[in-house]
Amino acid sequence: MLQAGPQKSSSLTLVLMVASAAIGGTLQYGYNLAIMNAPTAFIQTFINETVVDRWALQLQDYQVTLIWTIIVSIFSLGGFAGALIAGPMSIRFGRKKCMLLNNIFLLSGALLALTSRAAGSFEMIILSRVLIGINAGISMNVQPMYFGESAPKHLRGAVSLSSAVFTAFGVVLGQVVGLREVLGSESCWQYLLASNAIPGFIQLLTLPWFPESPRYLLIDRGDKEACINALRRLRGCDVQSSELAEILQEQAETKGMRPSRPWELFSDRAVRWQLISVMVISSAMQLCGNDSIYFYASYVFKEAGISDDQIQYVTVGTGTCEFTACILCNLLIERKGRKFLLMGGFVLMTLWAIVFTIALSFEHLISWMPYLSMACIFTYILSFGMGPAGVTGVLPTEVFNQTARPAAYMIAGSMMWINLFIVGMVFPFLVSEMRQYCFVPFGAVCLLSALYVGLFLPETKGKSLSAITTEFHKLNFKNQERKCDGQSQYLAGQVCASTTL
Repeated sequence: MLQAGPQKSSSLTLVLMVASAAIGGTLQYGYNLAIMNAPTAFIQTFINETVVDRWALQLQDYQVTLIWTIIVSIFSLGGFAGALIAGPMSIRFGRKKCMLLNNIFLLSGALLALTSRAAGSFEMIILSRVLIGINAGISMNVQPMYFGESAPKHLRGAVSLSSAVFTAFGVVLGQVVGLREVLGSESCWQYLLASNAIPGFIQLLTLPWFPESPRYLLIDRGDKEACINALRRLRGCDVQSSELAEILQEQAETKGMRPSRPWELFSDRAVRWQLISVMVISSAMQLCGNDSIYFYASYVFKEAGISDDQIQYVTVGTGTCEFTACILCNLLIERKGRKFLLMGGFVLMTLWAIVFTIALSFEHLISWMPYLSMACIFTYILSFGMGPAGVTGVLPTEVFNQTARPAAYMIAGSMMWINLFIVGMVFPFLVSEMRQYCFVPFGAVCLLSALYVGLFLPETKGKSLSAITTEFHKLNFKNQERKCDGQSQYLAGQVCASTTL
């Protein structure tokens, strides 16, 4: 049955679907970032021992570090590859089945990591990280799409933002599992690297019981009955006629249109500013340096007088900060809106980057400055979690229609992974060359991003796709509208002149 009146209902099915998809989805991204910190020294020793056993060669420190850097950075390149194939996979198999198939990469990577030590092959770890990166790249694109298409309009931002909440939770979980008392010891590092298979198994057991994206079923597959059944299950009540009408309107607008390819979006003037906005904000999410600050945290904590034995426990607090901020952002996004949280997050990050630079400059002159540096780490991460961490993943769902959405996520994901790789490679040189000024470039990125959001990004909270498209239309065809207005005024003047005569 269809209901005419507006009714807000909470469905247990929607909540469980979000948990099932995210546990095997974006949680993996955060988890696989975090678990690589604990076994650094152990894997470097394993690399050296492997080379000695094979070729009776003793690697120099810089050679071991180079191989370790490849192991860490190759994750980003795998993510980039995953982002490129996520769009075609989500169109071919659907959002839900795409995430289920994605576990093939995860489980294959986990198996390689688990057996690498027994096989005496650090190359298996490298290949494992590539496969895990592909898994994360697909998840980071398809899961927000699945959530945005399945959630009711009044909860769309909050449900989509749960992707960021689970990413932050994955970071915390990875930091906890990586403690020496759990799996972070010398004898257990291979089990730590393979532990990401557990969330994958949970998803494989639970996600098949939940419905496919209603919009995908109706717009891509043309199955109206399946769409209504999916909506009924996800809403926990009869389907609202207004919600179904909105999906039918989008179906009518895209009827006969095939899914867009990424390069076609670049030449389509109708989505020019949508694409620019998504590319700018996705790039800023990594270029702001938040992921890099995790690596810098250990140094600052050591400068603040925290012993080496205790640093691993304090580091867990950095992940907890982002997790807490993402939950708070989840509660605020439907009240304050996307634009407010994005701009506010970037402005605060700019402020803390300035304070952080000052604190690092005077840490050897004033005794309490290292503690201010430590506080800046937590506030910087909190500000990131309050805005950019969550809102960035919501935007492509809200500003692109069904045919362009997979391609838009491919572009957004590619920008994110490329910039993550660049920052990961450049950051050590920034620290060594710029020293206490290493966060000045990140502060500049945050300031420019805040200005862009304030000047060009319209608010999307609670709006239909057609209403959002209308707002972007003013930007995309601004010059044409001015020209048309000028021609209208000229014609009106000619009419008046002829009337006077």
